[in-house]
Formats: sequence, structure tokens, C-alpha cells
Amino acid sequence: MCLFVIPDIHGHADKLDQAIARIDTFAGKDANVVFLGDYTDRGPESRKVIQTLIDGAATGRNWIFLRGNHDQLFLDFLTGTRQERENARWFSGNLGGRDTLASYGIDAHDPALDWEDALTAVPESHRKFLSDLPHAYETDALVLVHAGILPGVPLDQQDPYDLIWIREPFLSDTRDHGRLIVHGHTPLEHPTHFVNRIGLDGSVAWGGELHVAMFKGRDCYLLTDTGPVPLTTLGG
Repeated sequence: MCLFVIPDIHGHADKLDQAIARIDTFAGKDANVVFLGDYTDRGPESRKVIQTLIDGAATGRNWIFLRGNHDQLFLDFLTGTRQERENARWFSGNLGGRDTLASYGIDAHDPALDWEDALTAVPESHRKFLSDLPHAYETDALVLVHAGILPGVPLDQQDPYDLIWIREPFLSDTRDHGRLIVHGHTPLEHPTHFVNRIGLDGSVAWGGELHVAMFKGRDCYLLTDTGPVPLTTLGG
């Protein structure tokens, strides 16, 4: 059985549509697809991305959605207190919280904004989608997570925070994790096979491509418009 994987989308609904169409053309609408999280922030259409995923699942698509750190930031903002919203990490730096709210018609720059009223623009179905997201998905050959794992810790003992936020010591760890770890989160110029892990985030948030990976066991391919291309290990 083939498993298709779509990494970080970051509010780019057009690129999501292209990725889904590529899978549909190659494998049909019954294909098994895992989304690695980060549906929101930075791009202009976070609301549309979430709605596309909700609508697809509602039609019976074999889609599994994992939780990313940006999805968690959005959920924390929705469920936080007024004071927590005023000090929200989500608005700092280039995390993209204001971009996500703008996709719901909320101007987070407005100093007179009534948050309790404004946040009613986020549909209950979107809140439920965010709150129901699992942190990991497993097959016999793969462990799929948003960010990575804490090396040396069994999956059932991992801190959920690490699964959506970790970089080091995961990225530099070369040990065999037993199964291949498939993740996004850390932007790359191109998806890369690091032997014990595969990073799939092609920097879509910064103008890169939203890649589609296809797995047959541990074997990984990138699904292009002309078909699958093997993703070999570094030096392979």
C-alpha cells in the first residue's frame, strides 16, 4: 500500500489544491494521505486550507491530519484568556498569527478590537478540527510527526511539545530510531533523506514548493507531475 504525505502548508490554499490534484491524478481519490501539520500562518488563506481539509474528510477521503506547532499556537489563542491573547507568542516575529486571523476577516492590528466578538468569525468546525489533531501516526516502517522526536525516548513516552516543536538534538542525531522518522517543521531547500529521518518541508512559507512524498514501506519518492522520483539518502 502506498502512503502519501503532505508537509507544512502554511495558509497556501492554491499549493494545497495542486498537491491534492497530483495525488488524485496518480492514485485516485481513495489514496491514503497523511498531512504533517502547520496548516495555518504566514500564507494568506489559512481559513481556506482548513476548510479544504475538513471538506475532504467529510466526503470520506482517507486523510489523516497531524498537529503542527502553528496549529497549536492558533488553538492556544482561541482558547486562551484575554491576558494570554494580549501577550500571545503567536503575534511575535514572523510566526504569522495576524495573517491567519486576517483570513477570517479579523484585523489584529485594530487597537479597539473586541476579541470575544471577533473570534466568533472562526467557525466551531475549525476549532474542533484544531483540537482533535493527533501528534503522530505510525506504520510498521514509519513514524510520522510534525517536528521530530526526542532521540532515545519511546514514541508513547514522547513529550507532545517535542513532537511539534523540536529541532535539536533531533536534527543532528544520527542513530537508528528503529523506524524511519518522517517530519516537516524545519524548512529545507528541498526534501532530504538523512538515512534515519526524512525532512519534507520545502519552505512553502518562504516561496518554496509544497512537495508530495509517496512511501512504499521505507522507500520514499517525490510525486511530480510526471510521476514518482526516488528520494535517495544523502550520498546514495
